[in-house]
Amino acid sequence: MSKFSHADVKLISKTTLFQGFFKMVKYAFTHTKYDGSVSEVVEREVFERGHAVAVLAYDRKRDEFVLIEQFRYPALETSSDPWMIEVIAGIIEEGEDEVDVCFREAKEEAGVELKNITKAMTYLSSPGGTTERLHIYMAEVDASTAKGIHGLDNEAEDIMVMRVKQSEAREWLKNGKIDNAAAIIALQWFFLNKDELFLRWDAMN
Repeated sequence: MSKFSHADVKLISKTTLFQGFFKMVKYAFTHTKYDGSVSEVVEREVFERGHAVAVLAYDRKRDEFVLIEQFRYPALETSSDPWMIEVIAGIIEEGEDEVDVCFREAKEEAGVELKNITKAMTYLSSPGGTTERLHIYMAEVDASTAKGIHGLDNEAEDIMVMRVKQSEAREWLKNGKIDNAAAIIALQWFFLNKDELFLRWDAMN
């Protein structure tokens, strides 16, 4: 645990540079340094996109994950295939509960119902440039209900739902076919903790 706290940071100014679907804000601040002195005024542009949940849906009976695939324009720069294999995810709207987002996004993006929703972990997606924090959940699902194309027309979503065997998902992690942070982290957490997770789910039933 760091010896520093919020009290060691002083906000000088905050300026909104852009406000659209997302927001860009310029902050000026000082902070306490490791030698005990105070830094000069530092300016940073920060991408403000809110916070989000991601939920990895798994069917124990069929040993399948319910994943999704959709086009991501920013992936064009570095990916030969910018259609990303992802976990169900969505932004937390103001006043919205994290678990409610899991239920809502599962219905919107994959057309499935979740049960035994369980918090796995939380992480900062890229703290050098954005405030976004992602909350990772695990949930049980009936994978046989996962089929078709989903998404909201008003958000220009075109999402294909996928049923993926546990062994295949592990291979996709290994060979890099899955290469976005939320999916990688959620799947790795599952593989590290699945025995304990299943015991927790059994206790919830």
